[in-house]
This record gives sequence, C-alpha cells and structure tokens, in this order.
Amino acid sequence: PILHDVLGAGRPNPKTTQALILAPTRELVNQIATTLDAFARKSPVKVTRVVGGAGINPQIQKLAKGTDILVATPGRLLDLLDRRALTLAETRMLVLDEADQMLDLGFIHALRKIAALLPRERQTLMFSATMSKQMNEIAAAYLDRPERIEVAAPGKPADKVTQSVHFVSQGDKAKLLASYLEKHPDDLALVFSRTKHGAEKLMKLLNGWGLSAGSIHGNKSQGQRERTLAAFRAGDIKVLVATDVAARGIDIPDMGHVYNYDLPEVPENYVHRIGRTARAGASGRALAFCAPAEMEDLRAIEKLMKISMKVEGGVPWSADLAGPARAEQRKRGQPQRRKPQGGGARGDKPKAAGKPAGGGQKRRRFG
Repeated sequence: PILHDVLGAGRPNPKTTQALILAPTRELVNQIATTLDAFARKSPVKVTRVVGGAGINPQIQKLAKGTDILVATPGRLLDLLDRRALTLAETRMLVLDEADQMLDLGFIHALRKIAALLPRERQTLMFSATMSKQMNEIAAAYLDRPERIEVAAPGKPADKVTQSVHFVSQGDKAKLLASYLEKHPDDLALVFSRTKHGAEKLMKLLNGWGLSAGSIHGNKSQGQRERTLAAFRAGDIKVLVATDVAARGIDIPDMGHVYNYDLPEVPENYVHRIGRTARAGASGRALAFCAPAEMEDLRAIEKLMKISMKVEGGVPWSADLAGPARAEQRKRGQPQRRKPQGGGARGDKPKAAGKPAGGGQKRRRFG
C-alpha cells in the first residue's frame, strides 16, 4: 500500500519524505530497505535508508533532494532532524516495525519527539511479533479505532522448528557448544549470547578452537557488522554469535541451527531467536543451554509457548541448585528480566524502557 500511495503522489519536495518506517536496529533497516528496493525496481519510487554507525554526511546529501520512503533507526533520524537535514511536515504514513522491541529498548522518548514533528492527520501502522498485555494497553491508549490483524498465536514458532534443551553448567557451555558445532561442520549456525562482551568472548574462543566464527553486537561498527553478515551468508564463516538486538532483521534461508547459549531473560525474545531458522518452509533446530541460574528463564519460556521442551542432555536442575545460583547471579549485579542490549549511534542506545506508541488506522494524535 505504501508503494501504491507514493506512486500517485508525485515527486517529493527537497528534504521531505512521504512515508517513514522506523525499525530498532541497523540490520532490520537494511532488510526493509532492500526489500522495498526490489519491489520498487523499474519505478520512480526512491527509497532511502539512514542508520547509526554510518557516515552522516552522505545521508544528508541523499535527503537533500527528498525521498519517497525513508527507513531509519530512531537515533540517527533524530540526529538528522537536529541538523535540519529533513522535515517530516509532509509525511503522511508512519510505520513502526518490531514495535515490541521498540518497547523493550525504551525508544518511546525518541518516538514521541519524532511524532511531534509529523502531521496530525496521517496513517500509523504498528507491527509486532508478540502482543503482550502491555502492548495491547499501549494500542488501546494511542490508537483511534485500530484494526488488528493476527497471523499467528502469541508464542507460536515456525511449525518446522525442532526445540530441545541441554542442561549444563555455565562453565561447560562453550565446550558443549563446540561439540555440537563439530557435528554439523557444513551447516550455518546462529548462537545467541546475552551480552555484547559475552558474544565477543565466545566468538574468539570458538575461533581459537578452529571453528570459523564471527560476531555482531552493539559494539561493532556498521561496516564490521555488514562484512560479518556478508561472510556468513556466503558461507565463509559458519557460526555467527549475536546479541538479541543485533540479530533482529537477519534473514538467511539456509540457517539450520539456532543455539541459545544464554537463555533470554525476556521470554518473548526466545520466539524471535528461534524464528531465525525454519524460514520459508524449511526445517530447523533450536537448542537451548540451561545453567542452574536459568531454570526460571526456561520455565517462563515454556509457559509462554505452552510446551515442555525435549531434554537433549543432562537433567533439570533441582530447586536446591537453581535457587541459590539465581540468587548469586543477582548478587553479582546481573538483574533478571532486564531488557535486551541496544546498539548503534547516538540515540540508538536508549536510556530507559518505556511505552511506545502504536499504530493502526488514521488517527489525529500520537502519544
């Protein structure tokens, strides 16, 4: 609908965009823009992408003549607006993609600033992989008679994903992961780490053991992330270690394995993680490693998905072990149920989580 709308609207004025699509990560922005470019091929529609971690001056130059569709991360968009490289006065459509991740990352403050610069009369659409109670409350608060379209039940993964769990102590996870990877040397594998530091450390460890691995996370520059993803897609590296946020937007059809090296503290993120495999009708495997301190996380995931995972190895940790391990983890200053790590340039590392505005049909106010 966006492409049809802008096709009939004529050329954009300088420093304007007719449609604005906001996404939480650089990778997702690039995926959206690449897809739009393919659909808009051989048409006059101009698609522009702006993300943190890339040079801002070339982006300013691209926006000078105006664009039909702008795909952006909130932080970089605010940078450009601050520099008066762009005005949103003529923007008629706003799309919030991965709205639940926007909520987790605390982008509400950036969204409010951006929305205040948009016309009061516009169409707003919100897309979310999960619809928690809080997301529903936000939609009710900020949308004017929205239409809701649900294509899958919350917490439902792809049909062809085989899920299992291996109970293992935290200190033995790396060697266990290496043993699984060595069983499938030719397959692409995505490994999720809870932190940026942990992802980098694990990547170096795997490479030291002769396994071809790369990493993407918020401490990597845009160029580094793009080169690593290109090498992974080409099969030059077989293992990609990533954080939740950095992995959003990754679409690699041949991804056969997803390893949850660290279980996510937000159970909905597990759904996002395993959704990286079994794409486009293919089959895939998702294996979770569960240390004693993660038993609570595992139970939360199983409750959300209404499943009991097959045990691949080890035995479930007893309360006598899980409880003290959880308490010790908290004592070390690792709060549970924290939000995922952010990444990007100024403004792409939100300070606090909050309530994002949602979308739906045409409305007069945003937040």
